[in-house]
Amino acid sequence: MRRKIVAGNWKMNGSRALVKQLMAPVGSELAALDNGVGVVIIPPALYVADVLESAVPGVEVGVQNIARWNSGAYTGEISGAMARDSGCGYVLVGHSERRQLFDETDEQIAAKVGQALDSGLTAILCVGETLAQRNAGTAEHVVAGQLRAGLVNVGDNQWPGIVVAYEPVWAIGTGETATAEDAQAMHAAIRNELEKLGAPADELSLLYGGSVKADNAAALFAQQDIDGGLIGGASLKAEEFMSICRAVPGSY
Repeated sequence: MRRKIVAGNWKMNGSRALVKQLMAPVGSELAALDNGVGVVIIPPALYVADVLESAVPGVEVGVQNIARWNSGAYTGEISGAMARDSGCGYVLVGHSERRQLFDETDEQIAAKVGQALDSGLTAILCVGETLAQRNAGTAEHVVAGQLRAGLVNVGDNQWPGIVVAYEPVWAIGTGETATAEDAQAMHAAIRNELEKLGAPADELSLLYGGSVKADNAAALFAQQDIDGGLIGGASLKAEEFMSICRAVPGSY
């Protein structure tokens, strides 16, 4: 059975006060959940320790980025090994903001996936098309290419460390979202591409990211190939975030 995951990406937001404000209600709400969802909090790296110290049972922690190197003279970077040593279990790789604002290439993303797996982290590989690509009818082709490039170095025994998050670029932080049917179609295409790559496609968790809110989460998560969500702005609001977590079906 695929793991159900809701991951909250705080992006460059937060403070120590916000950690306390968010994590206490998340902890109390999570204790009452019975749908088996795995909750991952991905704060800015400076607040990883604070989130870990909140000691909320059942919450795992991730980082938003790692270096494509294991160690060395790379000022400002953190390695996968450092993230793991600090208590993290997950890392985002290839987020559209990293691709667009920091010019991350497919080769760099593939290297980061490799570093994550070698360090014992689960890599959440983000893929997605722009509005122009969708309108041109090339969305599935673009996403398939990102998958092939980002996962090129994954070994046969490393697939359990991979989660894929589909985040249509045009729906991130815009208030726009793919319809549940459109999102399902892309997730099915992703699973098909993973099978072509030799992955145990039916066992890998696929998340949807792109303006997921409490009012659209249930429709998205009801789809056959959507196993949870990568949540942006809504993860900074405890009640809305937990509403999204509650929307994950108890079984498939």
